[in-house]
Order: sequence, then C-alpha cells, then structure tokens
Amino acid sequence: MRPRKGLELEGTAGRAPVTAALDLGQSKVACFIMKPEGARHADRTVRVAGFGHVQSRGVQGGALINMEEAAQAVCRAVERAERAAASPVSGVVVTTSIGQMRSRRVQTRVSLGAHPVGDADLARAIALALDEIHMPDRRPIHVMPVAWSVDGARGLRDPRNMKGRTLGLDLLVVSMAEATFAALSHCMELAHLDLQGVVAAPLASSLAALEEDEMDLGCVCVDMGAGVTSAAVWGGRSLLHVDGLNVGGDHVTADVARGLSTSRAGAERLKTLHGSAMASANEDREMLEAPQRGEDPDAATVHVPRAMLKTVIAPRVEETLELIRDRLKAAGVGPEPGAGVVLTGGASQLNGVRELALRVFDRPVRLARPFRAPHLADAASGPAFCAAAGVLLRAAYGPRESVSARKLMARRIGAGDAPRAQAVGFTARVAGWLRDNL
Repeated sequence: MRPRKGLELEGTAGRAPVTAALDLGQSKVACFIMKPEGARHADRTVRVAGFGHVQSRGVQGGALINMEEAAQAVCRAVERAERAAASPVSGVVVTTSIGQMRSRRVQTRVSLGAHPVGDADLARAIALALDEIHMPDRRPIHVMPVAWSVDGARGLRDPRNMKGRTLGLDLLVVSMAEATFAALSHCMELAHLDLQGVVAAPLASSLAALEEDEMDLGCVCVDMGAGVTSAAVWGGRSLLHVDGLNVGGDHVTADVARGLSTSRAGAERLKTLHGSAMASANEDREMLEAPQRGEDPDAATVHVPRAMLKTVIAPRVEETLELIRDRLKAAGVGPEPGAGVVLTGGASQLNGVRELALRVFDRPVRLARPFRAPHLADAASGPAFCAAAGVLLRAAYGPRESVSARKLMARRIGAGDAPRAQAVGFTARVAGWLRDNL
C-alpha cells in the first residue's frame, strides 16, 4: 500500500503533541484528535479538535482478517481527522473490541509491620500482584486496582496511614488474544502510525457515557458494535469486569438478508430505515420493498410485510442481550438491584433495542451519547462514537493504571514493572500514579 500522507503544516515544529484516538470496528474506523488545550478541567469534558470516520475494511468476526484493507481504512480516517484539526498525527491509541477481550481478578496480600501503611507497602502489594499474572497467549492491555483492604476490611480506596497486620489488593487485568494484538500492531505499522496503547471499547465508552453516580452505585455499560457486543461492569467508582462475545449488528443484517432473500446492502437499508426489535402498530399492513440478490436488473423486487422484518430482527437482538446477561451472571458480576444498564455503540440505535434490553435485564436502561465531549458535530455525537471520545477523556482524566501503556505495548509484564520505592522515597512517576489512583 502507499505510505500514509502525513499532514504537513508550517509552524507545527515544537508544538505539544496531540492525542489521537482510533476506534477500529467492523463497520467503521473513526479518529478523534484532541489538542493539549482540549481538556476542560472545570467540568471534566474534552473538546475534539478534529474527527474523521470511514467505512471499515478488513475486520470481521472480532478479528483482523485483511491487514492491507484495514490499514488503508485507518489511513483515510486519520488523514481526515488531521485535516479537520490542522495537526499532524504520528501515533494513536486504539480502542476496539476485537481479540476476545476479557478480564480476570488478581488478589494478593502482604504483611505489615508496626508502622502505618505507607507508599512502600502499596508498591510491594502491586509488585506481588503483577508477579502472579500468567496468561499464555494473552496480552494484558489494562492493569487497574479495584480496591484495597486492611485486615479484611474491604473497599478501601486509600489505605495509607491505616494500621493492621495485612494489606490486601484486588487488581483487575483486562487482556486480549496475543495473536490479535500482534496483528493490530502490524496494521498500525502498515499505516505508518505508532501504537501508543489499546483501550477496551466498553471501558472507553463508559468513560464518555456514564455519570459519576452510575460508576459509584453500579452500572453495566453494554457496547453494541457491528461484530462484537461487549460489556463493562462498574461499582464503587472502579471497573469490576470486562467481557464480550462475537455477535453484533452485522449478524442482524445477515439474518435479514437470509430471511428476506435480499442483498446485504438491501438488508442493511431495511434494518436502518424500517427495522425494530419491538412490535409496532400497523406493521402487518405496511409492505416493504427490497432488491433481490444478484445482478439481474430485471429481477422482481422483494415485497415483505414490516412485521416479517421484526420477526427476523427481534430474536437475534434478544439472544445477544441474553448471552451478555448470562455471561455476567456466570462471572458473578450481574447487575445488582438498583443498578442500571447503559447502551452504547452503533447497533444500540436500532429502534426497540432499549425497550428489549429493559425486558431482558429487568433494570433501568438508557441509550447514551458521549456527553463528556459536548462540542462534537452532529455526525459524530451519537452512541457509535462513545468509544473514541472515551479514549480522549481517559488521556485527560484517567483512570491511571498500575502499569504504563508503553510497557504494556512493549512486552509482557511482571513484578519489575510495579512502582518502586527508593531510599529517598518514591519517584515522581510513582507519586503521580498514587495521586491519580487513590
């Protein structure tokens, strides 16, 4: 493929680098760019300096299947965002749901002396937890503290200056398939971009769509993409669990194409314009038209009642939501009584999905937009763009993690990647981590 044409602007030398978020999915590739002044700390929002999005290529079934096509789509999206922001981009943080993302907990305890809990004790606990992370063929992309405990008293966010015999740490590790990570890294190389980090799409969407109270009191953010439906569970202002399955909106399109004997393009149009996951009035009498498959211009148009379209769409959407619900319950992190469900992603915009999710989860459900990026253009302010906005919000406000993205991208992690105490105290990096996380 041709090298990406980096944006060349006069007077850009010496400027602070921009933050670029790349949302890589099965239906679209979107790029958001934020300049250093884009973080609005007064209300914890961000201003997007430029965005671009194109139809995705080379991504299917939760995997990269064609590097060249995917890299070309990435190049086009980034170049559009560069032109809109009038700023060049050399590296991106990718948010995606591909690679069979899932999470696991690592719990550890360290003994305390007679002194109160200090920074060195926190560092020891983190190092011990990192040393227990053994996931063959998996690449950790997030390592985040869930909670601390002292002598079994759980739920502490900052145990420093407390006294006890043992200090406990509950660490969440989110990972993706190592083969997918390697393919993603190679795809960015083909696009002449540095891979600066990978963010799980449901985590990124949560940061753009959830209220502080929802993260604190408990919430499930379900990100409904074209190829993958994933979920992030929150409670106590911490990320508790991440999971996903390779079923999404494109499977609904395929079902419509098969059920109504029409083309994929025709099925997508029917789903977008007339599709619904719930019954509506007069749908038995309303007739829809769709082109037949094939290239015969004289082929008769397919005529079907709108009710038939619903009977194809509803079972697939309901099954997808039930699978997510059951996986969360099996992991012991199903929505607690009073917790809500928030829907993001392009597939969540289908009519009737919110009402169907309300019935499946038996919890309050709302459809979210990236409200923490309030100045987005209408074309990029819908639920499908929550993940890209969330990457910028994460860069500006956290949550920070126990291991830097640079180390996670470069190699496997271990105890040596934990913050370390020195004779004169913690380094500035460790102090910053503690300040951001506790």
